[in-house]
Amino acid sequence: MTLDIIHAPEEKRFEYRAGGDLAVCEYEKAGDIWNFHHTLVPDSMRGQGVAGQLVEAALRHVTAQKGKVVARCSYVAGYIQKHPEYKDLLATL
Repeated sequence: MTLDIIHAPEEKRFEYRAGGDLAVCEYEKAGDIWNFHHTLVPDSMRGQGVAGQLVEAALRHVTAQKGKVVARCSYVAGYIQKHPEYKDLLATL
Protein backbone atom coordinates (compact mmCIF):
# COMPACT_ATOMS: atom_id res chain seq x y z
CA MET A 1 0.00 0.00 0.00
CA THR A 2 1.35 3.42 -0.96
CA LEU A 3 0.98 6.04 1.76
CA ASP A 4 -0.01 9.67 1.27
CA ILE A 5 3.22 11.28 2.45
CA ILE A 6 3.41 15.06 2.60
CA HIS A 7 6.46 17.31 2.51
CA ALA A 8 5.98 19.99 5.17
CA PRO A 9 8.89 22.39 4.54
CA GLU A 10 7.74 24.83 7.22
CA GLU A 11 8.21 22.02 9.79
CA LYS A 12 11.31 20.69 7.98
CA ARG A 13 9.93 17.19 7.66
CA PHE A 14 8.16 14.61 5.57
CA GLU A 15 5.10 13.30 7.34
CA TYR A 16 2.38 10.69 7.27
CA ARG A 17 -0.76 10.96 9.38
CA ALA A 18 -3.17 8.16 10.20
CA GLY A 19 -5.93 8.95 12.63
CA GLY A 20 -4.31 10.92 15.44
CA ASP A 21 -0.84 9.45 14.84
CA LEU A 22 2.03 11.17 13.04
CA ALA A 23 5.17 9.61 11.55
CA VAL A 24 7.98 11.94 10.46
CA CYS A 25 11.33 12.08 8.73
CA GLU A 26 12.95 15.34 9.87
CA TYR A 27 15.74 17.34 8.28
CA GLU A 28 17.70 20.56 8.31
CA LYS A 29 18.56 22.14 4.99
CA ALA A 30 21.48 24.37 4.00
CA GLY A 31 21.68 25.23 0.33
CA ASP A 32 21.34 21.97 -1.56
CA ILE A 33 22.38 19.81 1.44
CA TRP A 34 19.58 17.95 3.23
CA ASN A 35 20.68 16.74 6.67
CA PHE A 36 18.25 14.00 7.71
CA HIS A 37 18.60 13.66 11.46
CA HIS A 38 15.51 11.86 12.77
CA THR A 39 12.84 9.40 11.66
CA LEU A 40 10.05 8.64 14.09
CA VAL A 41 7.21 6.17 13.63
CA PRO A 42 4.70 5.67 16.47
CA ASP A 43 4.22 2.16 17.83
CA SER A 44 0.76 1.97 16.24
CA MET A 45 2.32 2.25 12.75
CA ARG A 46 5.38 0.03 13.19
CA GLY A 47 5.83 -3.04 11.04
CA GLN A 48 3.82 -1.56 8.16
CA GLY A 49 6.66 -0.10 6.07
CA VAL A 50 5.87 3.49 7.08
CA ALA A 51 9.49 4.48 7.82
CA GLY A 52 10.68 3.07 4.51
CA GLN A 53 8.04 4.94 2.56
CA LEU A 54 8.80 8.18 4.43
CA VAL A 55 12.50 7.91 3.59
CA GLU A 56 11.79 6.87 -0.01
CA ALA A 57 9.58 9.94 -0.49
CA ALA A 58 12.23 12.18 1.07
CA LEU A 59 15.02 10.80 -1.11
CA ARG A 60 12.93 11.09 -4.27
CA HIS A 61 12.25 14.71 -3.36
CA VAL A 62 15.95 15.42 -2.83
CA THR A 63 16.70 13.76 -6.17
CA ALA A 64 14.13 15.95 -7.94
CA GLN A 65 15.65 19.03 -6.28
CA LYS A 66 19.16 17.92 -7.37
CA GLY A 67 20.26 17.99 -3.73
CA LYS A 68 22.65 15.99 -1.61
CA VAL A 69 22.04 14.09 1.63
CA VAL A 70 23.77 13.88 4.98
CA ALA A 71 22.31 10.82 6.71
CA ARG A 72 22.73 11.49 10.44
CA CYS A 73 19.57 9.45 11.07
CA SER A 74 20.55 5.79 11.37
CA TYR A 75 17.38 4.69 9.58
CA VAL A 76 18.09 6.94 6.59
CA ALA A 77 21.72 5.77 6.50
CA GLY A 78 20.62 2.12 6.60
CA TYR A 79 18.01 2.70 3.92
CA ILE A 80 20.60 4.18 1.58
CA GLN A 81 22.94 1.24 2.23
CA LYS A 82 20.15 -1.19 1.31
CA HIS A 83 19.14 0.85 -1.77
CA PRO A 84 22.35 1.63 -3.67
CA GLU A 85 20.45 3.66 -6.25
CA TYR A 86 20.50 6.47 -3.66
CA LYS A 87 24.22 6.30 -2.77
CA ASP A 88 25.01 9.07 -5.28
CA LEU A 89 22.89 11.41 -3.13
CA LEU A 90 25.32 11.21 -0.23
CA ALA A 91 27.21 14.46 0.27
CA THR A 92 30.97 14.36 0.62
CA LEU A 93 31.83 16.71 3.45
